[in-house]
Amino acid sequence: MSAHPPAARDRTRRPPAPTTHPPAPAVHRPAPAPAPGGRLRAWAELLRAPAAFTVPGDVLAGAAATGRRPTRNTALAVGASLCLYEAGMALNDWADREEDAVARPHRPLPSGRLRPGAALAAAGTLSAAGLALAACAGPRTLAVAAPLTVTVWAYDLGLKHTPAGPAAMAATRFLDLLLGAAATTGTPRAALTPATVLAGHTLAVTLVSRREAEGGSRAAPLAALAGAGALTATLAGRRPTGALLGRPHTPWTPTDAVRTVLAASYAAAFARPLAHAVLNPSPHLTQQAVTAGIRATITVQGALTARAGAPVTGALTTALAPLAARLARKVSTT
Repeated sequence: MSAHPPAARDRTRRPPAPTTHPPAPAVHRPAPAPAPGGRLRAWAELLRAPAAFTVPGDVLAGAAATGRRPTRNTALAVGASLCLYEAGMALNDWADREEDAVARPHRPLPSGRLRPGAALAAAGTLSAAGLALAACAGPRTLAVAAPLTVTVWAYDLGLKHTPAGPAAMAATRFLDLLLGAAATTGTPRAALTPATVLAGHTLAVTLVSRREAEGGSRAAPLAALAGAGALTATLAGRRPTGALLGRPHTPWTPTDAVRTVLAASYAAAFARPLAHAVLNPSPHLTQQAVTAGIRATITVQGALTARAGAPVTGALTTALAPLAARLARKVSTT
């Protein structure tokens, strides 16, 4: 018989009480819902929403070059131009998705916020919509919109990284301005000169942009600076019309004043950052020059429109620039 009483024996047989509490079962919490407007913001980034403000002025400058007032067909051409521009933005990111996964992983496609298939579908849908709007404006408008569409797709899918890339980009702006003339009067012939001027500005900006990631090149900003000077002189000069031939001392008009102010605004907006990039061709300053050049496109359009005899439309077009800058601060487009 044991010397321990029953109670003592029972206590000796019990396992020692645990000193810690067992771990609580894992709780599976649902993943946080995306922030309101997150998908809309991703589309705004993909389509470069602030840069869309640089588009309507192409068509309006083309319409002004004809000497006619904008018509319903001009408005259709603006819609077509916007659709084709945004198609190019979506297609650009789809074509560059692998490169962006390494260099720009925050963009909508490599970050997973949008699917590549959705971007490609958007590019196709917007291209079809742009061609449809151009067709509604007339067969001659469609005759300009068709090669514009081909150029946009060719640039994004193959020409962008070739020596022909800058010329192809300039050609898109050239054709886009002709689109406005074709929609307004049925013929783009009167808009060939302003289209060439706009294409020259676009060529300069694109050449600088090819070295914006690594910097180190003074040649492109220096050439663009020289081009900007020549372009400023062209924008500030009077349009050579029959009324002015043989009358070099005609008095200034409000149209001349608006044209001169817009030409000076263009020089101030683009020449200064270009000069900084020439003195110090760092990636940051080169990128600033490119951004300034893109926004200065609006000023070029406004000055061309005023030079063609539509100063009010030119001034209103230029007013889109601060709106683009304000939206750019809200939407990341890098």
